Amino acid sequence: MNILRTLNTFSKTRLAWLLLLASVVFFEASALFFQHVMLLSPCVMCIYERVAMFAIGGAALVGLIAPNHLLCRWIGLIAWGASAYKGLQLALEHVDYQFNPSPFATCDLFVSFPDWAPINQWVPWLFEAYGDCSEVVWQFLGLSMPQWLVIIFAGNLVALAGIGLAQFVSVKK
Repeated sequence: MNILRTLNTFSKTRLAWLLLLASVVFFEASALFFQHVMLLSPCVMCIYERVAMFAIGGAALVGLIAPNHLLCRWIGLIAWGASAYKGLQLALEHVDYQFNPSPFATCDLFVSFPDWAPINQWVPWLFEAYGDCSEVVWQFLGLSMPQWLVIIFAGNLVALAGIGLAQFVSVKK
């Protein structure tokens, strides 16, 4: 129970939310390095996974506003969970495209965002896709980029589970 009390207290600090935001900045900077320096073309699934990562960053910003405020913290936690879960779903689907190729199960040719937010047109260098989802263009320690994203999004959900559970533990002894 001591670790849960510590997590509860930590989740009420700006440092906790800054660390979450810093991880998003690191992963997004890495993605941009792969895209613009290593010249690896992002595919449609890569872009959707990127948006899910940005959504985690948005959740971190919400939590950062007032981490001691119960409603603000819970909105941040819920948004973090929804974003990480969606990112995990997308990454698993992307892994399936790469390692179980099928002419009947392929990703879209173009990203599809709502008409009211065509972010691929607003910021094409960040949200335009021109790669092939089934192609493995990079590996590290034997894992492809989507496989690493499965680990990253799952790690976010594990961290969130601990912090979420800690919200129900009293900090006072």
